[in-house]
Amino acid sequence: MSSNKSDISAQPAESGTHNRPAVSVVIPLHNEATTLNELYERVRATMERSTPSWELVLVNDGSTDDTPRILNSLYKKDPRVMVVHLRRNYGQTPALMAGFHHACGEIIVSLDGDLQHAPEEIPNFLDKIGEGYDMVSGWRTARSDALLTRTIPSRIANWLIAKVSGVDVHDFGTTFKAYRREVLADLHLYGDLHRFVPALVALNGARIVELPIKDMGRNQGKSHYGLSRTFRVAFDLLTVGFLRRYMTRPLHFFGKLFLGFFGLSGLIGLFLAYRKFIMGIDIFTAHGPLALLGSVLMLTSVQFLAIGLLGEILTRIYYESQGKRIYSVREVCRSE
Repeated sequence: MSSNKSDISAQPAESGTHNRPAVSVVIPLHNEATTLNELYERVRATMERSTPSWELVLVNDGSTDDTPRILNSLYKKDPRVMVVHLRRNYGQTPALMAGFHHACGEIIVSLDGDLQHAPEEIPNFLDKIGEGYDMVSGWRTARSDALLTRTIPSRIANWLIAKVSGVDVHDFGTTFKAYRREVLADLHLYGDLHRFVPALVALNGARIVELPIKDMGRNQGKSHYGLSRTFRVAFDLLTVGFLRRYMTRPLHFFGKLFLGFFGLSGLIGLFLAYRKFIMGIDIFTAHGPLALLGSVLMLTSVQFLAIGLLGEILTRIYYESQGKRIYSVREVCRSE
């Protein structure tokens, strides 16, 4: 066995260097040493029953426990295991993107590494992909989380995301999903946008279906997520809503604000001109605050117009340039 290590600038392994597997299972990991061996054994047993061609991509998201050592032992004993060590803890979204970039399968399945997802359900996702869907999203119909701090906020967030994104999905938060490879080709995630993947791939016309799954709860340890992420979800929701409606035409959004503020400023200006030139009233004495408001609205409208124009330019740069990745890889380990 030997390890193939890549530095920061190294590109993910492509099918030209080895036979591309039918299925890649991508799992981001952060301090999951207590469950990692069981996770591997269950994934291995499930995949060996499901398909003769598969790989397991394990992403070490800056773990500080025994996770790196266990990962290195796994790829050395099983050539179907690839390990991606990130330089530090970037978070779930960059860890998932690292796994997606290095996965070689025609179908890519992602799930959490804390055994809240049962690997034995992976064949159900593959069957749905086989029916012609581009993406299969897990749906935790019965949650094992705390009702007030996790379940209720999650249901509210899922309802809001569905309304804003226009994608009829009940559970955006679960990582347990399956994708056709081409669906992920143009997917770029930033911040905590991993929970909005169904909305983002739907922008390109992906066919999405939900599949009920069991929420097993964590066997050991504690969740890395809490109520504090509610605000991050809210801000990301604004981002997704904007991307859905104005990604390729930001001036349409800022232009509406420009017209609204400019129109209101114009009405104030006409009123003050009438009072000044027709009625002979000193507007700075009689309507000083109103005059100031009109000036502020005029300046604000010009700013919105400028932001919209800059947005149009940046949109063109975005589509015409190469995307920059959101993580830095220390090494990639693969048995040859």
